[in-house]
Order: sequence, then C-alpha cells, then structure tokens
Amino acid sequence: MSSCSGCSSSGGIQPGAEIKASAKQNIQDALISSTLDKIRYKLFIMSGKGGVGKSSVTVNTAAALAAKGYKVGILDVDIHGPSVPNLLGATQLGLEADRGGLLNPAQVNENLWVVSMDSLLKDKDTAVLWRGPKKTAAIRQFVSDVNWGELDFLLIDSPPGTGDEHMTVLKTIPEALCVVVTTPQEISLADVRKAINFLQYANANVLGVVENMSGLACPHCGGEITLFKKGGGKELAERYGLEFLGSVPLDPATVVAADKGVPVVMLEEESHAKVGFLNLADNIIAALDSSLEAISSSNA
Repeated sequence: MSSCSGCSSSGGIQPGAEIKASAKQNIQDALISSTLDKIRYKLFIMSGKGGVGKSSVTVNTAAALAAKGYKVGILDVDIHGPSVPNLLGATQLGLEADRGGLLNPAQVNENLWVVSMDSLLKDKDTAVLWRGPKKTAAIRQFVSDVNWGELDFLLIDSPPGTGDEHMTVLKTIPEALCVVVTTPQEISLADVRKAINFLQYANANVLGVVENMSGLACPHCGGEITLFKKGGGKELAERYGLEFLGSVPLDPATVVAADKGVPVVMLEEESHAKVGFLNLADNIIAALDSSLEAISSSNA
C-alpha cells in the first residue's frame, strides 16, 4: 500500500507537514492573544456538579453587568448541551461573518453578545458527537475566529465536571478568573470540592464561590424556606480561603423568566432572585477591584 502525500514511506509525518501545522498553531495563538488583549476581565463560570444553575448564574450575571453599562460577552463552551441562547431568548440569532472573515457574536442588546454551539446548529435537536480534540479546536476557534471587539467582561459558561472543555479554557485563557457555583447540600458540595482541587492543581485563579438555590423564596408570603439547606457555599469558601461572592435563592420568577427566554434580572417585576443576581454582580465587581490576581492579569 502506498503512503499518502503527507506521510513518508516509513509511515511518519513529513517535516513539511509538521512545519505547516506549527505555523497554523502559531497564527491561531496570535489571534487568540490579540482577541483577549481587548477584553478586560474573563470570568470562567464552573462547577464540578451538574444541575447547580451555572448557565442561569452566567446569563443573569452577564445581563446584570450589561444593565450597569458594561460591554459583556458570553462564551458558551458547553458543546453538548448549550442552554445559554435559550435563557437569553436568542435561539434564532446566528453568527454572521464580517468582511474580514471573522464571525460576529450574536447581539442580544446594546451591551450584551453571545457565542454558542447552539447558534451553529441548523437543527437545534441535533446531538453533537465530538471527542476531545474536536471540542478543543472549536473552543479555540470561538476565541480566535470571533470578532469580540473591546469588552469589559467575557463570561464563559461551562458544562459539568472537569473535562476537556475546562482544561482547554484554562490553557487558552490562563488569566481567566474562576467563579465556582454550588448549591448548599452536601451532594453538590462534594463534587464542587473536587472542582476546586482541579483548579488548584491547574494553578487557576479563583475569584470566589456562589451559592445558588440558597433557600426558597415563597411566592405567597415572600418568606424563606430552607428547601436545600443554606450556607454550604459560604462554609466551603471559608474552608478553602476563597471569597464568598453571594447567594441566590430559588425563586419561581426564575422559572418564568427562563421559559420566556428573558434573564430574571431583565424582568420589570422585582423578585428575590433578581435582587440576588444584582447583588452578585456588584460583589463580583468589588472582588475584581480588590483581587491581586485580577489586577495582575488586567495589567499584564
């Protein structure tokens, strides 16, 4: 059997092919660096546990920051189960190429943009059957091939666990500050402790911990019901010497907002969840202002 044009007769890759691959990698690295230089803060929203509301925290925090006048982008790196466009009501917003060949992120409002795998799927019910290398390549392209422009914040929404997507983000965006989301009960905290261990092993900068679903806001009297307990996230932050960024209660308004495709912070009606997310945005801004890691990365 004859060898292909990219291989030598001994079956190895020819030096020319290695040089081309290396040159392509260098070009993409330069594009990534150029893109990230225009973004002041990169926040990586993650958790070792599924079902803790990472996407809800990402979307509502981004919307709250955008409402304060900041320019904000959301990068959804949950390749297999992207939900950010649904929460934003942006499922019909695609990514269009500009004259330079870069993709423009979908614009939600004057201060908020989003890029998600969901925006590239013609059939929203199509399963994405990708392994690690292809997911890594896609995430890098979401940075290098997208015209993000100048942003104050880029929030990166992640899938559960500590897999390929997380390692790719931390390697591609080493200055990212991680926001760890948990719920109060032990079954969540156990997985989140593993996620914090992963971040420590990866020498990642952790901005702080958020406790989502922290009690239930009664829709009738407004009182608090400790449905899933309360305080586990704060105790976790104290145990690891991390900043506690705040808590957001379970609130029926959040469910209504998600079904409408509108972040709860963008609803006109006041709610406990809306107050919680607005406070969270304020706490993140304050933590960034006082964080030595954030100061060093923004001045790098």
